[in-house]
Amino acid sequence: MTLAERAATQIRTWLYDGTIGRDGFHSVPEMAERLGMSRSPVREGLLRLAEAGLVEFVPQRGFRRVRPTGQDIAEIFALRLALEPQAAARAARQGRDRDAVVQQLHRQLTRMREAATSGDEVAFGTADELLHAVILECSGSSRLVALIAELRDTTRLIGANTAGRSRSHLEVLEEHEPFVDAIADADPARAAISMRRHLIDTGRLLVAQAYDDGDTEAWRAWSDLVDEDE
Repeated sequence: MTLAERAATQIRTWLYDGTIGRDGFHSVPEMAERLGMSRSPVREGLLRLAEAGLVEFVPQRGFRRVRPTGQDIAEIFALRLALEPQAAARAARQGRDRDAVVQQLHRQLTRMREAATSGDEVAFGTADELLHAVILECSGSSRLVALIAELRDTTRLIGANTAGRSRSHLEVLEEHEPFVDAIADADPARAAISMRRHLIDTGRLLVAQAYDDGDTEAWRAWSDLVDEDE
């Protein structure tokens, strides 16, 4: 891993765990001092995060964490709803490989529970992301896995996270159990429905947070892009 990659990875973690808050500006020299690096790799790492839409640079002021809008969230969840329920159904259809998939899913559920108990938000989010990745990998498409990871980054790492704000970590965990159980039971329809319900519940909570943060168009964007009755 290059110094720029190390810088981007650490700053990404700080964005996610709240070390770098939603308000206020930060500078490259400040980050370089925190990381114990020279400014060049830190600047390069920050530019990568800016390209990913996680931070933005403002002339004469530095960089700041990007806030998600209701439109951002609605677009992301419209895409996830088009892809992830079908991936859950495919996972439930796995033949001899399904047992291995279910073992991996239960491993991540255990890690989520341990993180929820200890209050480790970063570990919880990582296990949550890995659980979804296991399901997506059943599609056989590495591009799909990468796409969803990028979409999750956009919500998870810029502060659009419901755990600990709209619902507890254990409540988030409990929403994952139905589609994991459906995959274990080789029930594609139930797996898809449970995944869809989880994504809609999560998206609605995130849009509500955007609305509470002052985005008055958040619900309009959600209703325009997401068909909850489909």
